[in-house]
Amino acid sequence: MKLTSKLFIIILICFLISAQEIKTQPSSGFQKGNVIFIHPDGTSLAVWNAARMLYVGPDNKLNWDNLPNIGIYLGHLTNSLTATSNGGGTVHAYGVKVGVGAYGMDDNHQIPTARSGKKMSIIQEAMESGIKTGLVNSGSIIEPGTGAFVASVNARKEDQEIARQTILSGVDVIMYGGEEWLLPEGVKGFYCSQGKRTDGLNLIDEAKKLGYKIVYTREQLKNISPDVNKLLGIFAEGHTFNDKTEEEQARLNLENFKPEAPTLAEMTEAAIKILSRNNQQFILIVEEEGTDNFGNKNNAKGMLESLKRADDALGIAMNYINTNPNTLLITCSDSEAGGMEAISYTEDYFPFDKPLPKLAPNGAPYDGINGSGSFPFRSAPDKLGRTFPFVISWSTTDDVCGSVLVRAAGLNSDFVKGSIDNTDIYKFMYLTLFGRLLK
Repeated sequence: MKLTSKLFIIILICFLISAQEIKTQPSSGFQKGNVIFIHPDGTSLAVWNAARMLYVGPDNKLNWDNLPNIGIYLGHLTNSLTATSNGGGTVHAYGVKVGVGAYGMDDNHQIPTARSGKKMSIIQEAMESGIKTGLVNSGSIIEPGTGAFVASVNARKEDQEIARQTILSGVDVIMYGGEEWLLPEGVKGFYCSQGKRTDGLNLIDEAKKLGYKIVYTREQLKNISPDVNKLLGIFAEGHTFNDKTEEEQARLNLENFKPEAPTLAEMTEAAIKILSRNNQQFILIVEEEGTDNFGNKNNAKGMLESLKRADDALGIAMNYINTNPNTLLITCSDSEAGGMEAISYTEDYFPFDKPLPKLAPNGAPYDGINGSGSFPFRSAPDKLGRTFPFVISWSTTDDVCGSVLVRAAGLNSDFVKGSIDNTDIYKFMYLTLFGRLLK
């Protein structure tokens, strides 16, 4: 064999080995930026369609509609085709599959080895790298859509330990309800007559020692000093919403949300201002929990208002991206609560001036503006000024697989397309934070 032929073969072999290494090794060299992950729990395409009808009309767009990139979410777990909130939250936090009982743990009750190869969540790895971090939730501090990013427990019912790990996590901005899990029994709080902790630990005092500024109301949040570095917002005894059926809300004279608590958009805006100060890199996890809880109560009015609040938070994030394009905004749920669908024909079917029957002809429950047996919803006007009656029909009070979508805008959002496994949410966030595209 001639020398030139041998040389050619050697070069070819080296090229093939190099190409194989490129395929098997994580890619690097991508631009780094910020991440805002907004999780309207329990929602699907059907819920977004109904919210669009109600709030802006069929010919107009929600903020969600303006996110340019879209994919189909595949949400199965290791032992179930439908995700639980705690299992789904753990998948988002670590980028690996777990079972329905997981809460920051794998199926062997060990802290998962994340997709990056480290035994820490993406929030914990961000903190290790000096990246600013935030957790915002309209629900209690025990809720797993955000809690699984910083708490690892053997069961979702370990409320005291979830709250303890969250407060002591070191996350820069923490905003929730759930004061009852921060105070010991016998200790009165801002909202609760006494705490529920049986270990004697006062986590609000512990937060103060760690340098957190504590706020309890919308007004206090609006008036925080611009130089606050660590913030703990506690906005309710439990959730910031009243997750009951419409009928029970009416009996108790309750609104969907507690008026003293800030909205999800207000919390999101405050968190971004703190985390992004001096152009610091940050990751912010935001969850609207009301969409899930109201869906499981088959409260259509509550679910739709909750989703509008999530959409308002998306608008805040989009405004930030408009001037800070080095930010990824990504949004999805992990399952669908209640299996709701909007039904609208003509006013002959659903006249505005007559209450609905409580059940559809097939026996499914009908919901109008104030629950079953009330008047139908009226859509916002279309482009010709017409409004239409519609009702909500429910299929269950459980979580279902549903038609969950992933939408995204900003840095690296072009990766969001086609079918997207739930583990890929972590991959997209990791790529943006650390500039590495994981396998």
